[in-house]
Amino acid sequence: MSPLPNRFLGDLATSAIGFGAMVLSPGMYGEIDDSRAVSALHAALDEGATLIDTSDGYGADGHNERLVGEALKGRRDGAVVATKFGFRIPEGAASHRFPVSYAFGELAVNAEPRYVRGYAEQSLRNLGTDVIDLYYPHFPDPEVPLEDTVGAVADLVQDGLVRHLGLSNVTAGQLRRAHAVHPVAAVQTQWSMWQPVDTELHAAARELGVGIVAWSPLGSGFLAGKVENLAADDFRRNISRFDEANLKANNDRYAPLRGIAADLGLTPSQLALAWLLHQDDHVVPIPGSRTPAHIAENLSAARVDLHADSLARIDEVLADLTPEGTGSLLG
Repeated sequence: MSPLPNRFLGDLATSAIGFGAMVLSPGMYGEIDDSRAVSALHAALDEGATLIDTSDGYGADGHNERLVGEALKGRRDGAVVATKFGFRIPEGAASHRFPVSYAFGELAVNAEPRYVRGYAEQSLRNLGTDVIDLYYPHFPDPEVPLEDTVGAVADLVQDGLVRHLGLSNVTAGQLRRAHAVHPVAAVQTQWSMWQPVDTELHAAARELGVGIVAWSPLGSGFLAGKVENLAADDFRRNISRFDEANLKANNDRYAPLRGIAADLGLTPSQLALAWLLHQDDHVVPIPGSRTPAHIAENLSAARVDLHADSLARIDEVLADLTPEGTGSLLG
């Protein structure tokens, strides 16, 4: 099998589709053991995904980063390791509240510059590596100027602990301000058939030569096929689009897209990912899965060339779609 096509986030080369590791920690999509999680990461690497995205806030005490570190033993040179910081707040440090639209209402973050080096050093230990390829503040801290946080990451780049700066869940204005302090390679944002990209952020990224890492490119699994039952501990119970009534309505409304996928000989997830790749030459989706067969299915979408007629047909359907409930974490 040929390698996956490459794309560029700034001047950082990665596979056109990466792997989002959040799904591999318990409490996200139900229970999972570490052995199965590491097998999923190995499957992603075997299928050609080079960008592996994690965070110090996924799972308890850096659990997700440690999984990634375990999977990368002996394979570090073939991977682009991206992680995020700001949730593992040091003992005694203030918790700054960031409002979100999910059921839990807010997140506690702290991205004060004095803590950034400590976050990075802990992530390096968890990941078992001496450098982070792409390092993001997970959310902009509402009580800290973003420029100050970015300056602390810039110091890590200068010291060789980090190769590239990323931003996550920011506005166009925040991206511009940060980029003026230090070049930004990538901005991570929610983007899928289920949740359009912020047009101003997209325009700013294009203007500045910043790549886009699309999180939740399959709409938290909704775009992979009809979703009907959620486990009691499934994180998606915090998302109103997955409420019982909303989910039924959304399954019905998105049925035409599943029909297009069938007509093209694609799975729904392949159609969703291929469509997203056709929106911008510098977008890299990071779907996650726990099943090697689904991982291979998702990554193969990087080789799908959608004809202009098919794209027009998809866009015609999307233009008439209004999902029930809030799908975005940020409102």
